[in-house]
Amino acid sequence: MTRPALWVWSAVTATYGAVAALTGTPTFVYGPHRAPAVLGWVLVALAGLAALATALPRLRYPTVGLLAAAAFGLLMNVITLVVAQRVDDWPAALAQALCAAGAILLVRLASRHRRRPARNAAPAVPTAAGRRVQVAAVVGALAFVPYAVMKTTWALGGRFAGMTGAQMLASYRRNGASPLFLTLESWGLDPTALLAALGVVLLFALVRPWGTVWPRWLPVVRGRRVPRWLPLTPALLGAATLAPYGIGGLVYCTLGAAGVIAVPRGDAPTSADTLLMAFLGVGPFAVYGTALALATVSYLRRTRARTPEIPAAATT
Repeated sequence: MTRPALWVWSAVTATYGAVAALTGTPTFVYGPHRAPAVLGWVLVALAGLAALATALPRLRYPTVGLLAAAAFGLLMNVITLVVAQRVDDWPAALAQALCAAGAILLVRLASRHRRRPARNAAPAVPTAAGRRVQVAAVVGALAFVPYAVMKTTWALGGRFAGMTGAQMLASYRRNGASPLFLTLESWGLDPTALLAALGVVLLFALVRPWGTVWPRWLPVVRGRRVPRWLPLTPALLGAATLAPYGIGGLVYCTLGAAGVIAVPRGDAPTSADTLLMAFLGVGPFAVYGTALALATVSYLRRTRARTPEIPAAATT
């Protein structure tokens, strides 16, 4: 069913891109700015390329890369929707969602083509990721500790980088934070720190056996295989978004610290405080995003169906 789904996706995406281009509706953004509406034709081209990739396997992963690049920013929109109950640009968010869906469908098609299991193929035995990938996962999880400390300190009313919790709460209100966000902050729970914790759970689900088979303490589903799409969908989306976001942010902060570019001070009392908050705000995502990408590749490989080996004696 993946190939027909891709054809339907291609038709929907091409139509959306063409309508957006013809009506002057921007579908791509860069930072706070909207890109020219004519780039809607890029969606049409990507849709055509994906449709062509259904027949040409060599095109699949390159097309996945292009679609992932076009979907950049979707995760941030999802987080904004969950935390603030709003989306800054719905046409662009829809284009990102379409590109992400296309990338996931193509990955599914490509992985099926590569493994081509026989009818008597047995499912892969649940295993943990290799030692290096597990170490990367631990490093990715620990990278969030300074971020969580900073955000939780503010949520509890403390001072960090020259800013008090009350000042940060006032800043959140000025920036249009939702009632849910503000309520959680008032309880000492920072929503972004909670989301980071969920991200850590996802990371370990990708590298530990319980990410392939439901744990015994879960009713109804205990002992059953976890559907591959369940962890892979957020993992692919997160890896494609968070790694470049974090790496790009680190480059920006480094250039700012070196005095090459000017970094706006914002509400912080000093430029040093601004840089400290910026480094702790984007650096963890570079490490976590890279670890998530490694864990995702490992999970894809470990959960492929495998054809059981036939003993040599049985063939003689």
